[in-house]
Amino acid sequence: MEKSCTLLIHFDKGTPAIANEIKEALEGNDVSAKVDAMKKAIMLLLNGETLPQLFITIVRYVLPSEDHTFQKLLLLYLEIIEKTDAKGRVLPEMILICQNLRNNLQHPNEYIRGVTLRFLCRLNETEIIEPLIPSVLQNLEHRHPFIRRNAILAVMSIYKLPQGDQLLVDAPDMIEKVLSTEQDPSAKRNAFLMLFTCAQERATNYLLTHVDRVSEWGELLQMVVLELIRKVCRTNRGEKAKYIKIIIALLNSPSTAVIYECAGTLVSLSSAPSAIKAAANTYCQLLLSQSDNNVKLIVLDRLNELKSSHRDVMVDLIMDVLRALSSPNLDIQRKTLDIVLELITPRNINEVVLLLKKEVVKTQTGELEKNGEYRQMLIQAIHSCAIKFPEVASTVVHLLMDFLGDSNVASAIDVVVFVREIIETNPKLRVSIITRLLDTFYQIRAARVCSCALWIIGEYCLSLSEVESAIATIKQCLGDLPFYSASEEGEATDASKKTPQASSITISSRRPAVLADGTYATQSAASETAFSPPTIVQGSLASGNLRSLLLTGDFFLGAVVACTLTKLVLRLEEVQPSKVEVNKATTQTLLILVSMLQLGQSHVLPHPIDNDSYDRIVLCMRLLCNTSDEIRKIWLQSCRQSFVKMLSEKQLRETEELKAKAQVSHAQPDDLIDFYHLKSRKGMSQLELEDEVQDDLKRATGEFVKDADDANKLNRILQLTGFSDPVYAEAYVTVHHYDIVLDVTVINRTKETLQNLCLELATMGDLKLVDRPQNYTLAPESSKQIKANIKVSSTETGVIFGNIVYETSNVLERTVVVLNDIHIDIMDYISPAVCSDTAFRTMWAEFEWENKVAVNTVIQDEKEFLNHIIKSINMKCLTAPSALDGECGFLAANLYAKSVFGEDALVNLSIEKQADGKLSGYIRIRSKTQGIALSLGDKITLKQKGGS
Repeated sequence: MEKSCTLLIHFDKGTPAIANEIKEALEGNDVSAKVDAMKKAIMLLLNGETLPQLFITIVRYVLPSEDHTFQKLLLLYLEIIEKTDAKGRVLPEMILICQNLRNNLQHPNEYIRGVTLRFLCRLNETEIIEPLIPSVLQNLEHRHPFIRRNAILAVMSIYKLPQGDQLLVDAPDMIEKVLSTEQDPSAKRNAFLMLFTCAQERATNYLLTHVDRVSEWGELLQMVVLELIRKVCRTNRGEKAKYIKIIIALLNSPSTAVIYECAGTLVSLSSAPSAIKAAANTYCQLLLSQSDNNVKLIVLDRLNELKSSHRDVMVDLIMDVLRALSSPNLDIQRKTLDIVLELITPRNINEVVLLLKKEVVKTQTGELEKNGEYRQMLIQAIHSCAIKFPEVASTVVHLLMDFLGDSNVASAIDVVVFVREIIETNPKLRVSIITRLLDTFYQIRAARVCSCALWIIGEYCLSLSEVESAIATIKQCLGDLPFYSASEEGEATDASKKTPQASSITISSRRPAVLADGTYATQSAASETAFSPPTIVQGSLASGNLRSLLLTGDFFLGAVVACTLTKLVLRLEEVQPSKVEVNKATTQTLLILVSMLQLGQSHVLPHPIDNDSYDRIVLCMRLLCNTSDEIRKIWLQSCRQSFVKMLSEKQLRETEELKAKAQVSHAQPDDLIDFYHLKSRKGMSQLELEDEVQDDLKRATGEFVKDADDANKLNRILQLTGFSDPVYAEAYVTVHHYDIVLDVTVINRTKETLQNLCLELATMGDLKLVDRPQNYTLAPESSKQIKANIKVSSTETGVIFGNIVYETSNVLERTVVVLNDIHIDIMDYISPAVCSDTAFRTMWAEFEWENKVAVNTVIQDEKEFLNHIIKSINMKCLTAPSALDGECGFLAANLYAKSVFGEDALVNLSIEKQADGKLSGYIRIRSKTQGIALSLGDKITLKQKGGS
């Protein structure tokens, strides 16, 4: 077992020093060797060794030393060693220590006196402390503040002992006198802390007596004052009015720690708008004045909490919060934008967007490494603003379109997605967006951005001039045809002789050739021409992005180009009266498509064209040759209708999420109603009046009513022992973020008194016990509530196990009752969350831990199984409901959740319905840490069959 000690040092006891060697070193004259020996002895004791044979040696050779290092190590040693026997009585040899401690408390050296007084704060044995009390009290009046402040703490710790009020009956009186005369800030703070802890009424009276001088007190004392105010107001909310004035006065303190605590205390005590505004202003000042990024993040968390509970007040401070974007830290910038986006109103939207635009422009000139990521965040923020308030879209869309060719592909994708949504939701901007897009199209370098931009061009170029301009732009970006060519005839003949791979192709004049889709085409060519292996034609510098991307083998983009050109030609037929021009455009488009197919089937690229892209391009060729009205309607109208439907579903999903986040409060029918206008206002300040109004509003809307779900509480009670055991125990488990609290009820079912009853717990997994077990005495048929605190460090299924040990007067041996295991469920740590498809794919590619679970269930309906999995593992389905519609026998969905530790959990479910009606497939879990992937996999395996 580890020993409780203020010293925390890692020590590898793989090769522990022999006690005799330590003993010899302590008996020697070498000072450095004696110091090393003492350190080894202390660390061995910390790691569970006993070393009883060293005590007398240390008393003889270390105790008399005047060296400060020896004295400090001696006190650490005395803190660790066992001072009592098995029955709790003080060991007789401890009398040797008492005399030494008394001498140290009267020592002429201030340091030795001070560290000895500090040591007494950690002693719990009354028999050792009692003879030292007179010496401790003498030090309260010592001339040196270091000794006085430690003497006050020693008095406090002695008074807090089980029998301390008998050892120091008049301690509060003495400390109150010290407080009134003390000048040292630290000693004064310790004296006030002692009264606050041991005699709260005296501390309160002292505070109210000196209320006008609180702002002059030191920082340390002001912090304790705030702690006292929180404690007093928590127990008696009616007294908060007299303390709020003190808090508001302390808001002007020069100490940043004090004003931070003041703001937090003010928010916890008052809901008046003026108080909340004062606290929010304080947080905003700290946000700008502090250089430490950790402090900024903590302050932003506080502002986020204020935003949730007092949004109306925070709306007025939105520009102050936005000033935090000046920090170069991405986490601070991300958190700031998240807060601001929920505070946007029609009144401040223009100011916010203007500032965001300035920040976007700054990212172009800055030299910071992460400018690209910051720009992406800003673009997403502007996108969100424009969706909520369409009237601002016109002011930002053209600026953002300059970033379509951004080297950061992610931000370029965000821009083009934003443009695609704005052009649909803002019909007035269609012409200007199309014109700008066609002008800047050649700058785009990323294939995914090109694909989306081409879709926009194909869907929203409606007039004759726009269609003709779009076709010309695409042709220019594709460059000259063909994409590859053969060498001259003479060179080809030589190459065919030298290279066996060279082939000779004969095409007779006016002979029909069979195309890939089965149709005929007449070609005229030389009667017999030998071709050498083809080479890529790079084209001129002007023929940029589309050609270079196609020549890398990106035929998915080639298929998108084919579809876009097909749509443009079909629309040209509707808007162009001249059939000659239409036929010319059709012929040119067919030539481009044939050239892409030739490139895909040639040997100039390392990989041939894929089947899907090939089929898509061939389909476009067939459409251009023969188009019916039904097909034309599908290509020119249905695609856009599907996009509109997708946008409406997205908007509906966001609205539902906002409704889910909103707190629904209900007032009870028998709640007291206070009529504000009929109340007496005599002697009440403006802040108190505001508080009364806010309390009435909360009471009317039911915000004070907390839903206590008794059924859920009962579900969390776990039986630890059997009904026939002499000791019955059950635990109520409360999980709150990083803490687990076990409230264990122990009932003595026997007719005997149980002595030294101890609840011994151990953990498995990333769980750590905080408290050490204590011994209790349990009367016959009585019960005891025992609390155990456990810290959680990661999202991993943990197990708590242990036993109850006790003694009775009849039986000499200790009795052990083994407890049932308590399994801490991963579901307590993860909650459904939302992220974009792009973010999901990025995380899926980055995360290294994957757990693949085969589907094994009796459920036969795909959607029912998906809903069962979502409910079982507490995750959010990111796949839109429309994508899950229909009965095709296949289903694929992405699920997402976030843990309280900030970990991401990704799940992909892919299932297929077999001929016999059973479901087969896999559920894949990915995460950054191994624990969450394994724990979720175990949970899915347990729950997927349809069990509870």
